[in-house]
Amino acid sequence: MTKTVGIGHQDFAQLVESNCFYIDKTRFIQEWWDNKDVVTLITRPRRFGKTLNISMLECFFSVAYKGRSDLFERFSVWKEERYRKLQGAWPVISLSFANVKSGNYENAVLRICQIITELYHKNAFLLQGDLLSDAEKEEYCSICMEMPEVVATMALRKMADYLSRYYGKKVIILLDEYDTPMQEAYVNGYWDRLTEFIRNLFNAAFKTNPFIERALMTGITRISKESIFSDLNHLMIVTTTSKLYADAFGFTEDEVFAALDEYGMGDRKQEVKLWYDGFTFGKCRDIYNPWSILNYLKERKIAAYWANTSSNALAGKLIREGSRNVKESFEHMLAGEHLIVPIEEQIVYSQLEENEYAVWSLFVASGYLKVVNYEEYDTDTDMAVPKYELALTNREVSVMFRGMVQGWFAGEASNYNDFVKALLLGDLDAMNEYMNRVTGAVFSYFDTGGRTSGKAEPERFYHGFVLGLIVELDNRYVITSNRESGFGRYDVMLEPRTDRSISGKPGGDAIIMEFKVYNSRRETSLEDTVKAAHAQIEEKGYEKLLLEKGISKERIRKYGFAFAGKEVLIG
Repeated sequence: MTKTVGIGHQDFAQLVESNCFYIDKTRFIQEWWDNKDVVTLITRPRRFGKTLNISMLECFFSVAYKGRSDLFERFSVWKEERYRKLQGAWPVISLSFANVKSGNYENAVLRICQIITELYHKNAFLLQGDLLSDAEKEEYCSICMEMPEVVATMALRKMADYLSRYYGKKVIILLDEYDTPMQEAYVNGYWDRLTEFIRNLFNAAFKTNPFIERALMTGITRISKESIFSDLNHLMIVTTTSKLYADAFGFTEDEVFAALDEYGMGDRKQEVKLWYDGFTFGKCRDIYNPWSILNYLKERKIAAYWANTSSNALAGKLIREGSRNVKESFEHMLAGEHLIVPIEEQIVYSQLEENEYAVWSLFVASGYLKVVNYEEYDTDTDMAVPKYELALTNREVSVMFRGMVQGWFAGEASNYNDFVKALLLGDLDAMNEYMNRVTGAVFSYFDTGGRTSGKAEPERFYHGFVLGLIVELDNRYVITSNRESGFGRYDVMLEPRTDRSISGKPGGDAIIMEFKVYNSRRETSLEDTVKAAHAQIEEKGYEKLLLEKGISKERIRKYGFAFAGKEVLIG
């Protein structure tokens, strides 16, 4: 009989005791212990089992779980005697910053102080007897939410000291979602202030702490060393391209396919692969996000489970307010193309608004983009930066981003839908009416004036804007942009996928779009701009590709889009 698939389990002991479905990841315990790194930072996208693995480590090593062999005896870690002797043998400090989500600096620090205070309350037994001096007991009792920052930054180090004395052993420190406060600080504008506080806290807990045996931190991003890790020279950083622990977070394809067979869905493997595969950690390819797989096993239907579990506001903000190059690159990836860029995996949040490579770094760390291939550092060139070949991770992520684009126009949803209908019907008047309504409503908060070499190129923005309007048609059309055909590169082309009838014409029409921004030096009106767009379509022979595929000239519709600020004319 198959086990029940329980959703949302983050407590390892509770998961095992409830006898729910679980894919054995206890080999991670062996790997981490045998590597003997003092402080390890592992970054993985959200919902990839980081919290559950932290809980697993706590259950395995903590003296609080001494004698709980029942939690591990049926898993791989229990097969070797030397690991059994480690179970329940160490004092462990386990914390999570997952809920440190505050709109201002003061509340963020207050929440961290609250977490530390709860840790002290949990270990109040240390106040008994003569382990601590009277001064230390007084200091212990002063730990509270309102404690001074200088006291808070030393509190974890002091707790490690107290526990080490009590148990006669050094302490293991586990910190989950270390970077959540930093992401919130960036979004809400108090990055610099919180950076100093976190740096001092981490320095005391992980660098100048003689009572630490091992430490492990998890998060989504690798924040730059200069920000909060400047003093942690011994930090072992494991990112998505690192070989270490490659299959410890997320499900491998073998694990997913075995689960599908177990639950009687072996015939759905390719569908599941299309939607949820695509993550690569180190040399381990075909990693699936656990959240979507668990939900699929339970619900037995395809849906964007992982992409919809958390706010994607930062991703949307970075694209919507990004440079022309960011918008254009995102447009290409939505069309299924790959992006090759030199990036560094460490995230410099202060550069997100001005450095597009920092944006792609964040998207890779967050799981929105996958690394198809990359070139490592050239040891002969000190300044060399590895180049990454990136793509949208899978169908689920693509659907999420397409929904995000549509969400930008939510205030004009009916107009947006009507534009698509008018395009399919070839209703030029309706297309013009609806396009002008939408642009008037939404252009006010989009960046239409990206600059390169001192010259504004808003044409690229309009190009991406219209592409965003028609992304929902990808089930009916092959949508491509900026591809070569004839003697030039067309802006957008829609090639019918099937023989489906559109606009009453057998087989459906193909569509070519060319975008032009009104130029007062060459044109007297938007009508002239439209004519210039059509002239370019004809002169460059953009229809050549469609004709070669057997689509007749009569079935090819050509549109010129002329833009002047928020005013649009389509002809």
